[in-house]
Amino acid sequence: MAAIMIVIASWVLYRYLAPNNWREWAGAGVVQAFIIALYAEMYGFPLTIYLLARFGGLDGTELNANLWSSLLGMGETGMFISMILGYVLLFFGIGLFFQGWRQVYKAREQKTLVTTGLYALARHPQYTGLFIALFGEGVIHWPTLFSVGLFPVIVFIYYRLALREEKTVIAEFGQAYIEYKAKTPMFIPMKNQWKAFWQQSKISE
Repeated sequence: MAAIMIVIASWVLYRYLAPNNWREWAGAGVVQAFIIALYAEMYGFPLTIYLLARFGGLDGTELNANLWSSLLGMGETGMFISMILGYVLLFFGIGLFFQGWRQVYKAREQKTLVTTGLYALARHPQYTGLFIALFGEGVIHWPTLFSVGLFPVIVFIYYRLALREEKTVIAEFGQAYIEYKAKTPMFIPMKNQWKAFWQQSKISE
């Protein structure tokens, strides 16, 4: 099951976020490591719980499958809450990821600058979706020492990648993108725009 989930998640990653240069390959490689660490522990040996029990002094009677509920002593209730919240964030992030990919794919075919839909709310909704999905699944639902540690590294790598991508887009579209950039947040929409962000993340639309 661990191998199957790793293959499926990795195929989706490389299918819809295909690297074009070594920097993108480096970012995808870190996400790949995140995926392997996550599902190897979820469906395999729970190394994080073992290490914390063996070297962190956790009381064995309070341990369960979820790291946060074990650390906070919330038992199965805490695990259930983290699972529900994690899945909500996961599917929200996946919706953003795919909708953003669809919009930018159409724009590339037409060789136009996309500034509507999700891109009217954030300049890089695909990366926002990736961050939310990974945070929901690998930090909230099934956190491991490795997935929690890798998450900020992934955010930093894709932040730097987004900056480089914007330089390329400015070279292509010039002032039009500079004006768009000045009024549109990079990853996080304005506070009053999150409802629209949520609505436009629906894959069925």
